[in-house]
Amino acid sequence: MPAMYPTFVATCFMERVWRFALPLVVAQLHESLLPVAVISFVGQLVIFAAGPWVGALMDSMPRVDAFKCLCVVQTLSMLTSASVTIYALSGAAPMASTATVLFLQPWFLVLVAASAVERLAGLATGVAFERDWVVLLAGANRPIALANANAILRRVELVCEISGPFIFGILLSQFDPKLCVKWAVVVMIVSLPVLLNLVDSTDRLSKGTLQRPKHANPGDKTKGSTADTHHEEAAEGGLQAVMRGWKEYLAQPVLPASLAYVLLYFNAVLAPGGLMTTYLTQQGVNASLVGLFRGLCALMGFAATFLSATMISKFGVLKAGAASLIFQALVLAMAVTVYLSNPIGPQASLVLFLFLTVISRLGYWAYDMVDAQIFQTAIPATQANLVGTTEVSLASLAELVMLGVAIVANDVKYFGGLAALSMASVVGAAWIYWHWLANPTDDQRRLFPHDPHFDDSNKARQLALQKLVPSSL
Repeated sequence: MPAMYPTFVATCFMERVWRFALPLVVAQLHESLLPVAVISFVGQLVIFAAGPWVGALMDSMPRVDAFKCLCVVQTLSMLTSASVTIYALSGAAPMASTATVLFLQPWFLVLVAASAVERLAGLATGVAFERDWVVLLAGANRPIALANANAILRRVELVCEISGPFIFGILLSQFDPKLCVKWAVVVMIVSLPVLLNLVDSTDRLSKGTLQRPKHANPGDKTKGSTADTHHEEAAEGGLQAVMRGWKEYLAQPVLPASLAYVLLYFNAVLAPGGLMTTYLTQQGVNASLVGLFRGLCALMGFAATFLSATMISKFGVLKAGAASLIFQALVLAMAVTVYLSNPIGPQASLVLFLFLTVISRLGYWAYDMVDAQIFQTAIPATQANLVGTTEVSLASLAELVMLGVAIVANDVKYFGGLAALSMASVVGAAWIYWHWLANPTDDQRRLFPHDPHFDDSNKARQLALQKLVPSSL
């Protein structure tokens, strides 16, 4: 298991660096924010459309080979993006007077396409790690070990999220952007063989665990079995794989928990993203304070990795999910109330609003890990990548919808309404999950037989029976 973490570091670090660097560099090529928005929008759209197909393709291939192919594709996509960016920064590309003219330039179209492919490959590698590899190496029937492994993966991701952009930001402030991108290209080229070697080392140290066939049981290997059918359909790809991905996803017994997770992506306003950053900038908040806000939100995510593991070990994964969502909903409700009522003056109310938003991220990240563990436990290996990428595709659609609402209501005076809408989506997520938890099904009891939620229910039923039927003397 420890051999997997260096591989995850190598996968995450350069990805986070480039996703931070690309918008900064593109912003220097045109005064409008629209080019960056277009790149992000197309990337999310491609994830929504092609995510299930990539997941089906991964499920049809051996794990290690599929992952190595994705690493190569992602690195080549980043190198392509970096190359056209260097081309534009060198002055070889004519400067566009308007955003429309920029969109029609060949180098920008290549940049958009390469960025979309990089996002799709990054999604697939993340799903492979978090929904498939970690389950095999930690053990699907060991909830505490699985929770600890998930927590470590999330800490690694957050450290890369903070350190990578921090390092590149320092370099960008000291040197020419074109030189910084060239250095990034060198790191990409050097890191690829290192990453592939780490993947092989992880496979070797796992002693064949990652080479296990993706069959639920030996009987699945018989001709005409469901597993064989899945592999044949995945290999065909195309629209059939996408439709099958949605069909398999909607048929999962843990669908309500996943839908609650997807609803959290509607919360695009009360989060440390572009909309909140733009709002704070237009309110005259100092850039260093905006950076502090984003840093504190990331710090909450790091703290949540410890909190969620503790909650899962003490209360079980199901109750931990309910606690996380209810906590986030309550804190965001207070934040929106403070923003709309402005009880202690403009400046103090804004600070309190931001403070409550930061605290709410604790619940968000805790549920992020709970949802991952629920999926890891419930989804069979034959569908791990397919269903996982489909969930992320739906989350991308949710984020796209909220971004569309924000584009329509783009005036600052509508920010309160957008914040209330974001808060309502989190409340809706908490209600869906609580309703699912309060009405347990046979599938829940089968998938989580040792969860304290059902242990308590069994004890309660036994006590009730003892009262109704006195024991014989």
